[in-house]
Amino acid sequence: MGHRLSKIYTRTGDAGTTGLGDGARVSKDSLRIHALGEVDEANAAVGLLLCEELPEDVRALLVNVQHDLFDLGGEVCIPGMSLITGRQVEQLESELDRLNEPLPPLKDFILPGGTRAAALAHHARTVCRRAERALVALAQAETVNDGPRQYLNRLSDLLFVLGRALNRWSGRGDVLWQKGKNA
Repeated sequence: MGHRLSKIYTRTGDAGTTGLGDGARVSKDSLRIHALGEVDEANAAVGLLLCEELPEDVRALLVNVQHDLFDLGGEVCIPGMSLITGRQVEQLESELDRLNEPLPPLKDFILPGGTRAAALAHHARTVCRRAERALVALAQAETVNDGPRQYLNRLSDLLFVLGRALNRWSGRGDVLWQKGKNA
């Protein structure tokens, strides 16, 4: 990157536009910028989860996810760019299978919670789902590759399973929803 970011403020966005990676300027409320912001927030949510005490394999997985999310944001920022492919989606599926295998089958809905780390994983999952919805909206208006949408879909599944796994790792079970509890 060299000295590319030596000055943080540029004043180029003061009129309500921002630059894409290809040099084009778009409104800051465009669907593309909205999707980009949601992906950025998902990455920040994963970063917050990384502040917790985690098993080393989970930590390494989440660091890789952050790098993938940054690449995914780059793909959204540069129309026509392809950085997220089936390879990254398959890696998530492999990790998802690995983390899910030792968990007991779900017979009830679960609530997001348990340990702080599990709750943060569930929060990251909801932010990831929002990023996925923003990307779907963008794809209805502009051409977008399938890889990023598929990646976000699998990542939200992985974060759900990770919340369960983190509760189990800490000696707690799932927080089960109780039908009619407050009826």
